Amino acid sequence: MTEGPAERQHEAGVVPRTRAEHLAARLEARIRTLAPGAPVGTIEELRTESGFARATVSEAVRLLADRGVLVVRPGRGGGLFAAEQGPVVRMRRTLLAAANRPTEVADAVELRNQLEELIDLGAARCCGEADAAELRSRLRAMEVAADWGGFVRATWALHERIAELCPNAMARAVYVATLGHLGTTSPQLESDDARSYRGRRLQVHVDLVDAITAGDDAAVRAAVARHHHTD
Repeated sequence: MTEGPAERQHEAGVVPRTRAEHLAARLEARIRTLAPGAPVGTIEELRTESGFARATVSEAVRLLADRGVLVVRPGRGGGLFAAEQGPVVRMRRTLLAAANRPTEVADAVELRNQLEELIDLGAARCCGEADAAELRSRLRAMEVAADWGGFVRATWALHERIAELCPNAMARAVYVATLGHLGTTSPQLESDDARSYRGRRLQVHVDLVDAITAGDDAAVRAAVARHHHTD
């Protein structure tokens, strides 16, 4: 599972992901083929196999544990094991399986919008300085995106990072699942006012990040309202 060109480079318009996220995606694909409780290995074994640094492997393991995909058992005889597929994980996979169907996309948008305020308020209460810097980096990716599709993917990446800060694990899992589902669509923008619209959407997300990083609940609620109604 050594890193190849596809992992080192990104196609034009595709939002860069961290090494840990790349590794987590590859491990999750493997874990899905295993029975619950099956061993996945140890962090050191995965480090040797993947060629990634220990910190990167540890972060990938944390991401998978947060998603309910992986169980970490410390001590002698411990290691990493495939998790039981509880209702949240099953829901996430159900959402991700229904790709590119208009009705399911509309459902995913509605569900994501209902969870937005809960997710963003949770993020605001847990956002540290390093988190704030990363959120602003995601905003920058939105700003410099080459086209509308890249802008939308960068937007999903920002929201996914915000969700990672929310301490409500169940809400986070369902919310991230809707983002994964929406990421399977191929967004198009056909409008003479496309540049202006993109600018308005960027500003909405700047306001949202400002509110989250300030830890201001009232500002977060106001930003979420603008997020849902800015056109």
